[in-house]
Amino acid sequence: MDNAGLVCQEIVSHKGPLRVAVVTETYPPEINGVAMTTGRMVEGLVAAGHRVDLIRPRQAHEGAVLATDGVEQMLARGIPIPKYANLQLGLPAQKVLLRRWSHQRPDVVQVVTEGPLGWSALTAARKLRLPVISEFHTNFHRYTGHYGVGWLKRPIAAYLRKFHNRADLTLVPTRALCAELAGQGIPRVDVVSRGVDTTLFDPARRSDALRRQWGLAPDDLAVLYVGRVAPEKNLTLLEQAFVAVRARHPRARLVLVGDGPALPQLRARMPEAVCAGAQTGVLLAEHYASADLFIFPSLTETYGNVVAEALASGLPVVAYRDAAAHELIDHRVHGWLAEPGDEPGFVAGAVALAESPALRASLHLAARARVDSLAWRVIVERLVGIQRQVILSAPIFARR
Repeated sequence: MDNAGLVCQEIVSHKGPLRVAVVTETYPPEINGVAMTTGRMVEGLVAAGHRVDLIRPRQAHEGAVLATDGVEQMLARGIPIPKYANLQLGLPAQKVLLRRWSHQRPDVVQVVTEGPLGWSALTAARKLRLPVISEFHTNFHRYTGHYGVGWLKRPIAAYLRKFHNRADLTLVPTRALCAELAGQGIPRVDVVSRGVDTTLFDPARRSDALRRQWGLAPDDLAVLYVGRVAPEKNLTLLEQAFVAVRARHPRARLVLVGDGPALPQLRARMPEAVCAGAQTGVLLAEHYASADLFIFPSLTETYGNVVAEALASGLPVVAYRDAAAHELIDHRVHGWLAEPGDEPGFVAGAVALAESPALRASLHLAARARVDSLAWRVIVERLVGIQRQVILSAPIFARR
């Protein structure tokens, strides 16, 4: 057997720990779906015995980085992202990454975000002939119409296509998005779903004290929205749905958990809404569990972690048949699905669930059961399996 064959045999049989370089422009304690997902993945990789080389921008007001078992960190330079408070756009770091990865080569590079830092990581990895996986988390090209720059949609889509086609494989959270990207000229795509912490998000965390803070009696209806308060989240439809609900339930209360540029205007239009701000951990879980109905009108999600968190908390969900809702919800079993763009159908669903306590009770039980299988451990196991496949398919000189 020649040397190449010996190397192939060694790698095929190798099931030991991996060294994974993770490059991301957002990471906990920043509050957004990409940061939360990336943090969970890193935790899961380390818990499974793998080592992580984490490359990210220094966060606002961040001091020295504390050492963490299994994780080495490099803080890149960054600049603030307009209209995204506390987030940094990572600046290119190609030369630094070339030196770092030449000194200690990762088995695979995982590029989470598509900014300048991510592009430079792709370039460095290609020069070093390292296997590279990219991730598609955000439909930036869909955001353009919400911010008055619709003319950027095609250039952004072209950039994303070029970015992801430089990787060996692109990971997405849903089957529908996998097919969508393939149709847009990104053919090497696979699915790794997102997990949900069913220990944290639990109907048992319902808090009567919190509901009293919201001004609700035991039988009053709490309608919840969790997420960024921004134009791309289609919050005008949230307002329409709640107005229709309140016409039938005058004591109903809208609870908004999150922050963003549209919050002042929304608060001015709906002064009686409870604006709870951004919440994390147990407090966030209590907000979910203490509500009665979750409304999520966004059509710009690649997934929508909040949908899974709401289901885990036993909340019936009203959403469009899109992203996580499409993957996780059966109509009138776990929630209410409207076809994308069907605003009357969406509003009708919110009203139907608000008017039927019996239906909400049935959905409550099914919603929780639906996400019991989405443990992060299972998700990380699938990710590692895909990483090993990409390493095996890389050119022989890229392998250890």
